[in-house]
Amino acid sequence: MQADGLSNTVCQRLSALIARNTGLHFPPERYTDLQRVIAAAAEEFGFEQAPHCADWLLSSPLSPPQLRILATHLTIGETYFFRERKTFDALAQHVLPELVRRRIGQSQRLRLWSAACCTGEEPYSLAILIQQFLGNAVDWDVTILATDINERYLQRAAAGEYGEWSFRDAPAGFKERYFTRGPDGRFRILPAIRKRVRFAHKNLALDVGPSTDPDIQGMDLILCRNVLIYFTPDHARALADKLHGALADDGWLVVAPCECSQQMFSRFATVNLPGIVLYRKQTTEAPGLPETVATDAGLEHFPPVPFPLNDPIVTSPAPPPPITSSELAATARELANQGQFREALTWSERWIAADKVDAAAHYLHAMVLQEMGNPEAARRSLQRVIFLQPRFALAHFALGNLARSEARPWEANRHFESALDVLRSAPPGELLPESDGMTVEQLSRIIAALIDMPARGKSRD
Repeated sequence: MQADGLSNTVCQRLSALIARNTGLHFPPERYTDLQRVIAAAAEEFGFEQAPHCADWLLSSPLSPPQLRILATHLTIGETYFFRERKTFDALAQHVLPELVRRRIGQSQRLRLWSAACCTGEEPYSLAILIQQFLGNAVDWDVTILATDINERYLQRAAAGEYGEWSFRDAPAGFKERYFTRGPDGRFRILPAIRKRVRFAHKNLALDVGPSTDPDIQGMDLILCRNVLIYFTPDHARALADKLHGALADDGWLVVAPCECSQQMFSRFATVNLPGIVLYRKQTTEAPGLPETVATDAGLEHFPPVPFPLNDPIVTSPAPPPPITSSELAATARELANQGQFREALTWSERWIAADKVDAAAHYLHAMVLQEMGNPEAARRSLQRVIFLQPRFALAHFALGNLARSEARPWEANRHFESALDVLRSAPPGELLPESDGMTVEQLSRIIAALIDMPARGKSRD
């Protein structure tokens, strides 16, 4: 039997059900993740135990509302403004100038699609690039469609409110130029940028088809990043074909660097730009599409936009200020996010040195140590977090996970119960600090599922 009472057979059937309805792939090595999904979804579907929920899900076809509820538990959002910076370099320096040059004096219209947009940082990044490139030109018709399978992500995206972590790779002055800061410390995108983006619910595995969906016909640019790696091979190939059909002639497709595949995108022309590979829909008018199509040649009347964005916030040079705790924190987080853990460790230590009582600094330090395979040092840092801030729920949760990974279930449950005690006093929808967008309710569900699971190396009697 698997943890939480789900057998391998049940997990296999659930995996097939999810793949059939969403394209998302849960192979045997991800059955633990799958069980957590079902445990989290069970309560929302009205079941006290995950096995009962699993039996019900498998008993009959899912209705659209049921599928939408399940989908909110299947994806874990990880995004931020200008994620994968070289992609936006290429868009600003090559793709947008080329698209605009071809449309000047003709149908001055651009259609852009952010597929799997998560909480909105990607389409808003596109909207800001367009603002930089075209300004408020009224003679251009620009539409940006942003879609996702997770309706809760779409609700957050439509609200256009973000915390500091969403800006970890944004250009200097970006927040001040395009956001206003609310009394809660969160940043709200300006209405002029917000209105450029239209959000819609779409299931890329089922709903998307250019022959039947006018929303996605004739796209000049599609960003579909970090999606295909989670799809089954068959669904990934089918989606690649749908994206090809959704593009206008000579339209551009952007995928994540880890998703580039000559076999997967054989119908596209490959365009190599500095540090990145893009794909383009071939036409008979542009056979082969040589790499020179994306150079600056012929753009002298419409020069590319420099990146970082060239809308200065200050008009005169000033000496650089001393590095602040917030800058140390941003650098440490960015390096950790990029997997550069040794450098992240150094910067987190500098952050701690600058502000020894900041619990967030010790928490990030602990997470980096854990990634580097040093659980004892990570444990000590987490204990400092709790000393400084006893109600830091994620620190209790992390200590529980450490204990559980070392087959100490009683200790793990003690930490998990401490985390739940903190969470019970907070509103369910409140975002947890240092969680990258996780809510109180989401963490509570994860912990509730873990408490009932045996620790690694142990099994229920």
